[in-house]
Amino acid sequence: MSTVDRDLELRLVARLRADDAAAFDSVYAVYNRRLFTFLARLSGSRDVAEDLVEETWLRLVAHRARLQPDTRFGPWLFTVARNLYLGYRRSRMLEDAYRPDAADSWPAGGVFRSPFEETAATEFERQLEAALAELPLAHREVLLLVGVEGLRPAEAAAVCGVSPEAMRQRLSRARALLAERLEDARRLPAALPREVTP
Repeated sequence: MSTVDRDLELRLVARLRADDAAAFDSVYAVYNRRLFTFLARLSGSRDVAEDLVEETWLRLVAHRARLQPDTRFGPWLFTVARNLYLGYRRSRMLEDAYRPDAADSWPAGGVFRSPFEETAATEFERQLEAALAELPLAHREVLLLVGVEGLRPAEAAAVCGVSPEAMRQRLSRARALLAERLEDARRLPAALPREVTP
């Protein structure tokens, strides 16, 4: 099950607020893999994604009693996961700023190969993963939230803390950038010079 029926979701919220462990298990079964994939693609690291997804679940448990009765789990969980990732990134940049030997340790876009790039089954999937990894974070996250996770643009706007109009613009620009990157990747092999044999 990749999504939760709205009536079932409302019942799960009520049960989770009442400390029903089985409700947590149901939400976990639907969202754990999706959260992990989202965080792995944002961070480019399986270890970071595992730590952050665990922390996301801990936050849900800690805040379950304060959930609003009409909470939508997808936007709530992805907001928490995104904020944890941004906090992780800030802390890493601060750590690196105080370590003179670590100036080049933060991976730049396009240089770091994610586990998904390594295991992509087809050439297009590898190109898509590489193009996605090269995008700036703001564009990458909106494509992951809307295109991969299926959140509505208004829900993605809430996750990212921007207005729906700003989200529509960001989504449009992200799609255009991704299309440009994919077109560049498609043209690159043709543009490479052939090996010259003596």
